[in-house]
Amino acid sequence: MHSFNMAKNSSDNDYLAVQTLEGLDYQLEIAGLGARSHAFIIDWHIRLLLALLWLIVGTGLLGLFAIENLREWWRQISHTLPLIIVFLPTAAIYFLYHPVLEIIMAGRTPGKRMAGVRLVTLQGHTPRAGEILLRNVFRLIDSLPSCYVVGIVTVALTHHHVRIGDLAAGLVLVYETNVSANTLNQVTQLAIHSELTPEQQGLLLDLLNRWPELNKNVRIDLAQKFLAHIGRPVTNLDKVENLDRALHIKLQRFFNRVNAYGNT
Repeated sequence: MHSFNMAKNSSDNDYLAVQTLEGLDYQLEIAGLGARSHAFIIDWHIRLLLALLWLIVGTGLLGLFAIENLREWWRQISHTLPLIIVFLPTAAIYFLYHPVLEIIMAGRTPGKRMAGVRLVTLQGHTPRAGEILLRNVFRLIDSLPSCYVVGIVTVALTHHHVRIGDLAAGLVLVYETNVSANTLNQVTQLAIHSELTPEQQGLLLDLLNRWPELNKNVRIDLAQKFLAHIGRPVTNLDKVENLDRALHIKLQRFFNRVNAYGNT
C-alpha cells in the first residue's frame, strides 16, 4: 500500500512524492503544459493523417463497388455504403485514437512516448482501461469552447497540472525519462512468475531502473530496506563497494529468474 503526497516547498511542486510503508521513497516528475502540448500536437498529426489515409482508401473501395457487375446492388445500398465504409471508420480512427492506444500502450500514445511522458494513477500504477476511458470521455469538456481552452486553463491552475479528465479519472501525466523500454514486459513477467507482491514488484523495478543515477549510499540503504522487507537481507559485508555490488547482484537475480521463466 502506498501513501502519496505532493511536497510543500516550491522546488518540489512539480513532483509526485511516493512513500511506501516499507520506507522506500521515490518521486515522479509531473509533466506540465509544455510536455502535454508537445505530445498532443504529435498525436493530433498522427491521428489526422491516419483518418485522412482511411478516407482516401475508403473512397477507393467505394469505386470498386461501382463496377459493371455490381451496379444494381450498388444502387440499392448506395445511400448507406459511404457511411459504413468511409465516414464511420474515419471518425472511429480520429476519436478512438487516444483511448485505444493509451490502453494498449499502458498509459502512452506515440506522441506521449516521443515526448517522454506517460499516464499513471495517483498510486503510481499503470491506469486501468476504465480510468482511461473516463479520462477521454471528459475530453469533450476539456476541448470547450475550442482548442482545449478549458483543459489548458485547468492544467495551468491545478496543483498536479491536470485537466478535468485527469481529475475525474485520478490520473497524472509524468515524465518517464529513466524508464527502460523493457519495463512493461518486466512488470508483466514479474506479475506472472514472481513470488513478490505487486507493490514489491514495482519497487524492485524502480530501484533497478534508477540504480546508476542514485548516490551509492542512498541506493545501498534502499536496497537493504527492500531485501530485509522481503526476507533476503545481505549481511557480513563491511566495505561499501562490496556491499553495493552484492546488493545489486541480489536484486538482479530476480530479473534473471523472471527472464528464465519468460524464455521457456
